[in-house]
Amino acid sequence: MARTFPIERCRNIGIMAHIDAGKTTTTERILFYTGVSYKMGEVHEGTAVMDWMEQEQERGITITAAATTCYWPPQGLPDAGRDTHRINIIDTPGHVDFTIEVERSLRVLDGACAVFDAVNGVEPQSETVWRQADKYGVPRMCFINKMDRVGADFFMSVRTIVDRLIARPICIQLPIGAEEKFEGVLDLVEMKALRFEGEKGERVVASEIPADLREQAQEYRGKLLESVAEYDDECLQQYLEARDVQTAPLKRAIRKATIGLKAFPVICGSAFKNKGVQKLLDAIVDYLPSPIDIPPKHGKTLDGKDAVREARDDAPFSGLAFKIMADPFVGQLTFVRCYSGKVESGTAVLNSTKGKRERIGRLLRMHANKREEIEEILAGDIAAVVGLKGATTGDTLCDMDHPILLENIEFPTPVMHIAIEPKTKADQDRMVTALQRLAVEDPSFRMRTDEETGQTIISGMGELHLDIIVDRMRREYKVEANVGKPQVAYRETITREVEAEGKYIRQTGGRGQYGHVWLRVRPNPGKGFSFKNAVVGGSIPREYIGPVQKGIVEAMDSGVLAGYPMVDLEAELFDGSYHEVDSNEMAFKIAGSIGFKEATGKAGPILLEPMMATEVVVPEQFMGSVIGDLSARRGKILGMEPRHGLQVIAAHVPLAEMFGYSTSLRSATEGRAVYTMQFHHYAPVPQHIAAELVAKRF
Repeated sequence: MARTFPIERCRNIGIMAHIDAGKTTTTERILFYTGVSYKMGEVHEGTAVMDWMEQEQERGITITAAATTCYWPPQGLPDAGRDTHRINIIDTPGHVDFTIEVERSLRVLDGACAVFDAVNGVEPQSETVWRQADKYGVPRMCFINKMDRVGADFFMSVRTIVDRLIARPICIQLPIGAEEKFEGVLDLVEMKALRFEGEKGERVVASEIPADLREQAQEYRGKLLESVAEYDDECLQQYLEARDVQTAPLKRAIRKATIGLKAFPVICGSAFKNKGVQKLLDAIVDYLPSPIDIPPKHGKTLDGKDAVREARDDAPFSGLAFKIMADPFVGQLTFVRCYSGKVESGTAVLNSTKGKRERIGRLLRMHANKREEIEEILAGDIAAVVGLKGATTGDTLCDMDHPILLENIEFPTPVMHIAIEPKTKADQDRMVTALQRLAVEDPSFRMRTDEETGQTIISGMGELHLDIIVDRMRREYKVEANVGKPQVAYRETITREVEAEGKYIRQTGGRGQYGHVWLRVRPNPGKGFSFKNAVVGGSIPREYIGPVQKGIVEAMDSGVLAGYPMVDLEAELFDGSYHEVDSNEMAFKIAGSIGFKEATGKAGPILLEPMMATEVVVPEQFMGSVIGDLSARRGKILGMEPRHGLQVIAAHVPLAEMFGYSTSLRSATEGRAVYTMQFHHYAPVPQHIAAELVAKRF
């Protein structure tokens, strides 16, 4: 099958933002203008194409990242001077509980469009997704949405990008008016005023820039030229000679600056009022990278050597499975980003992460939850594969003869647990099956059985996350369950350095067991666990060092204070002894575990609790009661700043104190305050509360 679209005319982009900034509405308008859908779906009516899950339609939020493909300009209607481009779009959630969806989408995308609410500018979750995009080096552009809202302020929003994201935005558009007077945009690249006419804003009408806005447009055009001229030789030459630049070299310079992460183009509009979305599509095509504009993918061969895969169809196949979805009609769907080469349905590939051979079944191009069958996927494509049995999120799929292992995806650690049990005995097995399938789909969700109580414990990123899991289990798998109260994921650590001996000697008839170690444990704040082998002179043979480390790691799963996992410490094995006949791996593993428990018990163990970075936006008159309430919840107020007649309070508050906070905040502020929170760090639990927790545990 021949390539129908040149790879340089493909774009893989994500729409990312804070909750309620208008990502899904923007995506719905994109689908309408590109001719994919003939009716505009609305989030508040539950008719958005991209929010296809029942839970998303009921709650009006995005829960799962949905992928779709569109063409711009629409095929058959080529724009003057612009070839049709294929755009693969992933609409990601904005709620912090579903941050894994953003993380894994950004891992495989070439570019992203960050959507900001013009009233609030950069909000807490916008900051989180921006940092995630920084981590993967994803070029971005910014869309200041909701310019029609009361309090919309384009220039304030751009300032927050500089102040809070420490980024370099470049305005390529300015708004004409704001709030109810928002009419259209000034295009600073082509120096035209654009208005969006027709019932659904489908006609883009260009005209001269109004006289009262000309001076402002010239000022910002000058800033734009200063910012990007250096990135293109022709552009720089024209700028130095005439202080002005033609459109083609200017677009080229903006594109180079964007792809090089040197600057982020900013445009504006109102997706809900159908203004500015066509120009957003133009900007995606003009400034965001194609698969060949980004650096080739680096990985390792199976013997640990460096390997590179370029985005070419004739290179060996390599791809990353970045999302698993259970489909009631075709079974498990595995979303794959193809980085190099091509793969056809029916071919065998290697899952190099698991070391297993897999057969590619059917290949599907997804449009939210609808699908279209395709014959093959080529370099730069994103598609869904049916028939992969062992693949999980983050696995590398590659050519059988040219194995490569790409960098995996990091998953956040859950911060909240709840106990769950089926309502009837008959539901027990079905519940476990349902939870296992949901855990495969969502790597930030975990399940385990508590050894002491025999209860099934599920863990996630927050109350909403676990609520959705239980709801999906009920609807999709028809399992009714009783759910316990949410529990906080506490941790334990140590506060001082201690040495201790671990001895395991068992003498029975015949061969005995002998393991003897000396350990030193010390705090390792913020750096996790590390193991150091300082044995000299062969007092413990090398083959027993690994088992000692294994014994320590197993002992860390249940701490010495209240049985919570231990973190942030270093264990050093510095001496010990062995027996020629009786020593074996098991004996040293047990000795390591005994020595570790002995040492940590004397090393000043303390409990740690998750602290949440909390931001409350509250009207001025309620500020006192909100600050008082946060302080009563052991919160540490970090600062306040005014924002459009409201006050924004930033604080670090223990997660244990935040259950049910939304209800008490609503009642204290007559429903006018909103808050967001996300995990920030672990901090020591105050002594009196720690004593209560330990007493409760035993």
